Amino acid sequence: MMHADNKLPPFREPGVPVIARLNGEGLKTLYLKEVRRFFKVQLQTIWAPAMTTLLFLIIFAVALGRNNTLILGVPYADFLGPGLIVMGMIQNSFANTSSSILVAKVQGSIIDVLMPPLSAGELMLAWVGGALTRAWLVGFAVWTAMALAPGVDVPIRDPLLVFYFGTMGSVLLALLGILTGVWSDKFDHAAAVTNFVIQPLTLLSGTFYVIDRVNPLMATLSHANPFFYVIDGFRSGFIGNSDGLLLQGALVLALVNAVLWVVCYKVLKSGWKLRA
Repeated sequence: MMHADNKLPPFREPGVPVIARLNGEGLKTLYLKEVRRFFKVQLQTIWAPAMTTLLFLIIFAVALGRNNTLILGVPYADFLGPGLIVMGMIQNSFANTSSSILVAKVQGSIIDVLMPPLSAGELMLAWVGGALTRAWLVGFAVWTAMALAPGVDVPIRDPLLVFYFGTMGSVLLALLGILTGVWSDKFDHAAAVTNFVIQPLTLLSGTFYVIDRVNPLMATLSHANPFFYVIDGFRSGFIGNSDGLLLQGALVLALVNAVLWVVCYKVLKSGWKLRA
């Protein structure tokens, strides 16, 4: 006979949710899935971007830094290094979310993500969390390589600026990656967004130049580019000088990310291009 202390827990009434607020176990599982997905091929997802970024540094530092010109009070290689670090971070953040969703759609495994009791907000937290993890791993790999390389000095002067702008920039691109993955029906669509939107905005964000040395039209376009504030704020945490207003940049990124978060949430909640 069953003792009174070993009573089975009562069943929930039909329609009463078992997970009332946050599905922490499901969120953790999806996050770990995202991390393991890119970490299993870390040679391609972490070390290859680090090598590409270092090649950018070598080429531009040799081509443009021979005359020891100071930019924002530092040698060109020191000016260029932090921008390249965060450029690699945000590009890989975008690649992580966009490829994860698109591959799942093409392979038909997206149903394995949509069927569990995970809300749209929980899906976003897991995807963005995975992208942030990859972005900071890439950033740390590039920074370590630059710290050991001769001819470039990348000491961190303000960790708070580095953390804030690096994180906000990676979240920005992760959210854009979610929208791209949901919208894309094939790999050509995602590649088009990367080649015609992400790459131009990244390269024209002030990574390789300062705004006061370009024509007024280019300067206006750069200030309208949210990627500029990511690069400038992150670089300021290394060199101690900025090319723009840091507070303005911080507020712009917070506003853009808030808008993108709401848009992504509504898109995922509607099931657009995800549910048959």
